[in-house]
Amino acid sequence: MDTLWIAATGARAILQQQAVTTNNLANVNTTGYRGEQAQFRALPVYGNAVPSGVYTTVQGNSANLQEGPINHTGRALDVAIQGPGWIAVQAANGDTAYTRNGDLQVSSNGILSTSDGRPVLGQGGAPISLPPLESGQIGADGTISGVPVGSQPNALVVINRIQLVNPPPSQMQRGADGLFRDTQGPAPADGNVQLAVGALEGSNVNPVQAMIQILDNTRAFEIQTKLMQTVDQNHQAASQLLSVS
Repeated sequence: MDTLWIAATGARAILQQQAVTTNNLANVNTTGYRGEQAQFRALPVYGNAVPSGVYTTVQGNSANLQEGPINHTGRALDVAIQGPGWIAVQAANGDTAYTRNGDLQVSSNGILSTSDGRPVLGQGGAPISLPPLESGQIGADGTISGVPVGSQPNALVVINRIQLVNPPPSQMQRGADGLFRDTQGPAPADGNVQLAVGALEGSNVNPVQAMIQILDNTRAFEIQTKLMQTVDQNHQAASQLLSVS
């Protein structure tokens, strides 16, 4: 039964890895998406019968923080972080969270938000509220400026500045909502983080590698299930021999 259990834990781990890989593949075109990596741990099986046996347990998922490709769009509200860094946004529960999704929109009530509806935070950590503008622009440092409605065309005023941060990668943790948090608390603004304006960062998932991983997972799962079938057949054969004797 120990061998059957070990094989079952292996199959369960492969299913978890398959789910993570499938989710990565589904987000290959998601702006600023960071791929996930399933993590596992081998632990010893205690008991005299299997002193060298080990089984697999799921440790959770980690994020691949490698930068994705930058694609130029020419749209004024599209921004991509060049190098390391994050855009501060407000999560659904009001907490400060971080994203690389620079596909920005202006909501009906004038709040600058990401394409998935997260308000972008500015100086002071509050959501950025924009007045009615004739035109607007975002600078490489995140500064938002524009010409208010009714003003002269050259009456450019600074409105706010996008909060850009760069906490250590080891402190970044993905939440269930897909946003990242700093495990040490809200990170301070970092003036060294720069934006590419009129561009978006693509997903860092390699679709070819993801497809290969899915095939590898499928083969590995088949091996584990065949092992479980073999162990079960051996147990049945042993039981029949014992009953005859």
